[in-house]
Amino acid sequence: MKKNADVVIIGGGIIGMAVAFYLAREKYGDIVLLEKEKFLGSWSTSKAAGGIRAQFSIKVNIEMSMLSERMFRQFENDTGYNAVFDQVGYMFLLSRDEDVEAFTRHVELQRSCGLDVKVLKPDEISQYAPHVRTDDLQMATLCLEDGLGDPHEFLSGYEHAARKMGVEIALETEVTGFDFEGGKITTVKTSQGDIEAPIVINAAGAFSGKIGEMAGTDVPVKPYRRQCVTTGPLDFVKPTFPMVVDVATGLYNHKESKGLLLGWADGSQESSFDVSIDPDYTDGILERALDRMPLLETAEVANVWAGLYETTPDHRGIIGYDPKVENLFHVTGFSGHGMMHAPAAGIVTMETLTGKPRSVDIADLAPTRFQDGDTAIETNVI
Repeated sequence: MKKNADVVIIGGGIIGMAVAFYLAREKYGDIVLLEKEKFLGSWSTSKAAGGIRAQFSIKVNIEMSMLSERMFRQFENDTGYNAVFDQVGYMFLLSRDEDVEAFTRHVELQRSCGLDVKVLKPDEISQYAPHVRTDDLQMATLCLEDGLGDPHEFLSGYEHAARKMGVEIALETEVTGFDFEGGKITTVKTSQGDIEAPIVINAAGAFSGKIGEMAGTDVPVKPYRRQCVTTGPLDFVKPTFPMVVDVATGLYNHKESKGLLLGWADGSQESSFDVSIDPDYTDGILERALDRMPLLETAEVANVWAGLYETTPDHRGIIGYDPKVENLFHVTGFSGHGMMHAPAAGIVTMETLTGKPRSVDIADLAPTRFQDGDTAIETNVI
């Protein structure tokens, strides 16, 4: 590992790799990325469901996703790596009055940003998702510009392209502390030695709060376990099936290896780094899935896994310089949307560090918002 760099990136998930790629493409200088595990993306990226959507309730998230979707569409041209963005769409099922009211407002905002979002009546839903029970639904929203991607493919694409441009990726290299001078980090201390750099980027995902503690600052990011289930092959799963989200229960599902991937955000989970499989959590997913999709009664469970969401109090990401540590830059806290926001996060980070005009106004993602009393919450989360 180099002893000096122009920037050190902490975290080898898709956010850290996207930042490394876009900085390297701008010839930013010597870039070193540190990852404490043997493999990139071990905790969150490799466990992600792979959804990519722009249907959010806050403008900055809509714009971040729209920028990311453009980058996913041109990913092979940019990186030389073939990773597929399958634009089958995202559908939100709405059964409660309060959700209909909220999503009606969301659609107006999304359309004002240039997003093509459809509002479907219950009898129109089966055109796109014939496996879904609709008797209790009032409406659905659908954006066919949204879709699915394989997180491993996109992570690998950024990794291969970044390496070709000279980015050093140090695996099994855990950050253990920092040296400071005049309120700035001078040295990143690791299990494999020390490295000096004028800029340190915290892209440590669920571990970002721990990096903040080492630096003597508060990064309000907490880890939460999320589980997914995949089924065996299902005859009714067609190549055009969109990602379908049942807003009332939090259940989501999309096509996966001729079957379905099922997931659910269990709000009762306590913050922890525990990624063991909880059978009760699995049962909760299956119960909700069977209620919304009775055809799953004969489905077989193929696989179950757990990963971590990196969650902020307002479910908005954090991008910007730390208010206490002058040269510590955070790109974290995407609250389950890191994979879909990775290209945009990499681009706006590069633009900030190089002094270029930003493609997205990220003022609403600033780390200072927590001390400034900004209370706007992203409500369209899973």
